[in-house]
Amino acid sequence: MRVVIQRVLETQVLINGIEYSRINAGMFILLGVHTLDEQDDINWLVNKIYNLRIFSDHDKKMNLDLKQTKSEVMVVSQFTLFASTKKGNRPSFTESADPQKAINLYDSFCHNLSEILGEKVKTGIFGADMQIQLVNDGPVTIIIDSKNKE
Repeated sequence: MRVVIQRVLETQVLINGIEYSRINAGMFILLGVHTLDEQDDINWLVNKIYNLRIFSDHDKKMNLDLKQTKSEVMVVSQFTLFASTKKGNRPSFTESADPQKAINLYDSFCHNLSEILGEKVKTGIFGADMQIQLVNDGPVTIIIDSKNKE
């Protein structure tokens, strides 16, 4: 699994011009599912994200995590995170999991993250054409891959 995490002041997902979900200050996560991903990837990634210290403390240092800040979280599926541009100029998505596997792992990831947070994470709709509006705070953007453990 690969995630792009952004610390945000607010995020809004629109589908067909209508607001589907919104969060205030917190973490916006784009989640890509690889063909080889399994439950172990979810477990590792959820724990890593939950303890990731990207929120500012009173000295303005990134030293606080989700549990300390009680920040909101939004997760949106993003199969293009595994795009390959090795051959030509049109991206290939052969490393992205097929939709059935991806939706199952995406749902499990959201469920597990909601469980550890003690509240439901906001989402988009898997496979939908979405417009995402956000205000990146910092800016802070972190990329994590569960296979590389970084």
